[in-house]
Amino acid sequence: MAASNMSGAANASPEGASSHTAIIGAGLAGLACAKVVADAGQQVTLFDKGRGPGGRMSSKHRPEAVLDLGAQAFSVRDDAFNEEVARWQAAGCVGQWPERIYRASPTGWQPHHDGQVRYAGLPRMSAITRHLAATLEASDVTLHTATPITALIRKNAEWWLESNNTELHGPYTRVVITAPPPQAAILVQPWDTQLFELCQRLVQRGCWAGWAVFAKPLPTPIGIEKDWQMARVDHPALRLVCRNQTKPGRENQPESLSLLANLEWSETHLEATPEAITQSLLDALKAFTPRHSNCPNYWIAAPTAGVIPSRIKTTRFPSKGLPTEPTALRCAAIACAAGGWKMPGCPATG
Repeated sequence: MAASNMSGAANASPEGASSHTAIIGAGLAGLACAKVVADAGQQVTLFDKGRGPGGRMSSKHRPEAVLDLGAQAFSVRDDAFNEEVARWQAAGCVGQWPERIYRASPTGWQPHHDGQVRYAGLPRMSAITRHLAATLEASDVTLHTATPITALIRKNAEWWLESNNTELHGPYTRVVITAPPPQAAILVQPWDTQLFELCQRLVQRGCWAGWAVFAKPLPTPIGIEKDWQMARVDHPALRLVCRNQTKPGRENQPESLSLLANLEWSETHLEATPEAITQSLLDALKAFTPRHSNCPNYWIAAPTAGVIPSRIKTTRFPSKGLPTEPTALRCAAIACAAGGWKMPGCPATG
């Protein structure tokens, strides 16, 4: 944990039973932080600008399908996290996925096994964060959703949070910011030059993500399993395809894909229209589907045949950057710890 003095700030964070910590962001980092603080017997209040907890583990809900556009799965490489995941499994909010992974290229498909066990939320990735939020609620942790925090205000050695540039929340003895570094930078700039500069040094890269719902299953390339779950794609535009209907708890939804673009390609197409990105990702999807598949007319069938995407859309997501200093905690009781910050001992994802 990196720490340094802040000009004009107290030399120690307030301690004691009266401590009240405000956490900005209710993604996995914010919820995990809230659990640690609440377990220490301190009061915690969470704020999130979204309609519910989730962050990068949020899911897209369509009438016919649920699709993950952020994190698709996660792996466990830490004993403590392994115990936590076991608790999630017992609670019924995660299951193993994917188990059938392929590497797809213009020359063909090959099984891709790295020996790593991965998990996905059941029945959606956001089930994990909603489970954590419900557990915290039982510990008297308060969660305010649809509440974007726009500024921090310091009064009489206490912190107040301003939302929507009008309403004040507080007072708090500590503030933890788990928002992405560009958003965190705006909040800390008036109070901490070094922490602001650290936020600015982080590389926040844009990444296009798309989803598509088909009326019929994709044609299966010859020689691979019909129920393949994930494909890592060798293509300039597209890097990952995930079949959401193969994820635990979603077996009854139609063919529904998450399409994640390459970072470099996304950066050169950041200003492209969503319609253009949609077409590019769909063309890439066609490119790695071999022409000698068991349904060669799949892509050219008439729309009324129900074999082209009945829904397809793209959105732009931030991709996290990694700072030189893993976690920043300031003695004025401002801390930054988010999905874009790699913290010591944190489980790897991917």
